Amino acid sequence: MNIYIGNLSHNATDEQLREAFENYGEVSSVNIIKDKYTGDPRGFAFVEMPNQDEAKAAIEGLNGQDLNGRTLNVNEARPRTERSDRGGGGRGGYRGGSGGGNRRRF
Repeated sequence: MNIYIGNLSHNATDEQLREAFENYGEVSSVNIIKDKYTGDPRGFAFVEMPNQDEAKAAIEGLNGQDLNGRTLNVNEARPRTERSDRGGGGRGGYRGGSGGGNRRRF
């Protein structure tokens, strides 16, 4: 099961997360999400646990707990949704019109 961890301290490490989740069972992977330009942590992570029951126990046990001075928000990760249009909100495009109103005809 893929688990989302929010409100994560920017000082948290992969090792700290792995250790916290291994108290509940086997951990396949730990991925702290970082900004692609600066490399700084973005304050959330994903932990993969192969056993469903252990993952649910970890969610229940760690949600609301403190790690490095921050109260964790831990729940099952939702599948990522595809974004069809990024930005703009549908603005722009051809608006028509003649391009001015100060034309003289001779």
